[in-house]
Amino acid sequence: MQLGVIGLGRMGGNISLRLMRAGHKTVVYDRSSDAVRRLTGEGAAGAGDLQALVAQLEKPRAVWVMLPSGHITESTIEDLGTLMEAGDIIIDGGNSFYKDDIRRAKTLREKGIHYVDVGTSGGVWGLERGYCMMIGGPSDIVDHLDPILRTLAPGMGTVERTTERHNRDPRPEQGYMYCGPAGSGHFVKMVHNGIEYGMMQAYAEGFDVLKTKSSESLPEDQRFSIDVADVAEVWRRGSVVASWLLDLTASSLAADPALSKFGGRVSDSGEGRWTIKAGIDEGVPTPVLTASLYSRFSSRGEADYSNKVLSAMRFAFGGHLEKPHDK
Repeated sequence: MQLGVIGLGRMGGNISLRLMRAGHKTVVYDRSSDAVRRLTGEGAAGAGDLQALVAQLEKPRAVWVMLPSGHITESTIEDLGTLMEAGDIIIDGGNSFYKDDIRRAKTLREKGIHYVDVGTSGGVWGLERGYCMMIGGPSDIVDHLDPILRTLAPGMGTVERTTERHNRDPRPEQGYMYCGPAGSGHFVKMVHNGIEYGMMQAYAEGFDVLKTKSSESLPEDQRFSIDVADVAEVWRRGSVVASWLLDLTASSLAADPALSKFGGRVSDSGEGRWTIKAGIDEGVPTPVLTASLYSRFSSRGEADYSNKVLSAMRFAFGGHLEKPHDK
């Protein structure tokens, strides 16, 4: 198939490369002319702007937008909506808010343009491993795009088959899933990222407890000097807490157990907040996911003032002074 790709960063560029390696044709555009040149050197057709990209696509056109969520994605899809025609397809493969997908799909449907949202997981490893995808939109349009989606997906690989999956959609076994109407793909990916926050926080806290077991604040006979890199490695092999996240953690700890190049300031890109808000809307408690998000806020110093208030109250009611190394 032929696909237009807008946004040639770490994921958009690799998506284009993975498709071209499988024989698909791509027309690519990015604000960075260097990024466009890099892909044209690999066989893509380059475009200098959105209009030029659309002009090079055969009807029915399909364009994959791989940009950060927010204004840049919104404005790009709006511009594409004025350049494309009835029967064409706009795919948002970024991390947009699912309610924005619902709104965009309705607006574009009035022009006869199809809208598909793809929650895409795989990061910088997707070129070789493939991308796990959660897809929303009209089912017939998603079926039309299947050659593209099947190529991008990781396939079954070495993962053992799940028992009792008789007579079910075969696509999830290949690493991609049709979730339902517009917005459902990004909704599933949003919850995926919320869970990711919780898993990452659990690993982080556990390894901190292991590392700090050698602290001089503990009785001497209760101190252990535990090799956290070896713990990560042994847990990867046969443990119930094994995961790809643990694989990545093991690599980082093996290279530098002190993690000296990291400052510990952890950002959040929005999906965790949206997941918690969805839980509130549905009346579903999400204490682990909420706590993991709040921990990220604290890592950025966003709890500093509240901690000062706590210290002020302790001093006011009990004369308690702050200690430089309070445990």
